[in-house]
Amino acid sequence: MRRTLPQSGGAALPPKQEDLPLEPSQFLQLLAVDFGGIYSVYLAAKDERLKMTRLSMALLSAPFGATVALVHARVIAPGALADWDSVPWYVFALVTAFGLLNIVPFLRMIEAVSAHMRAARAINNFRLLYVVRLNDQFKGLGWTPNLPVDATFPETYAPLAWPGINVMSMALVNGAYIAVGALGLSGSDPGAFLLVLVVGLLALLHYLMYYVRANVSRRRRLPSNPYQFPNMET
Repeated sequence: MRRTLPQSGGAALPPKQEDLPLEPSQFLQLLAVDFGGIYSVYLAAKDERLKMTRLSMALLSAPFGATVALVHARVIAPGALADWDSVPWYVFALVTAFGLLNIVPFLRMIEAVSAHMRAARAINNFRLLYVVRLNDQFKGLGWTPNLPVDATFPETYAPLAWPGINVMSMALVNGAYIAVGALGLSGSDPGAFLLVLVVGLLALLHYLMYYVRANVSRRRRLPSNPYQFPNMET
């Protein structure tokens, strides 16, 4: 296995196990504790992402549930929902309100994705540490971690990865809800072109929110580093 050392500033890691101030068993215990703590953060971020997806689906289904309840209570005639001009204004208001409310889990989803990626980077950084330090032992065992050791991978902004696709799907649905609700409340009778145009613009606005948050968050102010360790974050 090829030995990989950090390219940033600072002293290089000792390449030999005998250069360490710890016994091999103690060093592995330390890594296991650190890795376990970071992995719990990874699981928490993944769980939060799933929770935000469920919350978003609940919010987006609320207007349908409310409309069915109104039809069941005979407040709205079922035939009124078949024509744009006959849909009551409060139905459009419900669609708009829940579309706007769904921006909250959308933003929280972006933060959860960022936390997920940063946890994966931290795990890679720990993996780089033990791969370099225990390289000779791994060679003797004929074993390799077979996992990434790049502390700058994965990227927080990855729209074509599954988390990014999840975020962008929410952006498109949010745009559709807000566009339909707002155009209905305005009293206009939009054609297909206008409706698609407004949905596209609102989805683009959501995309810009995702782009800014994903890139600004990775350029945030770094924590204090009194020991001047080389920074592996991007």
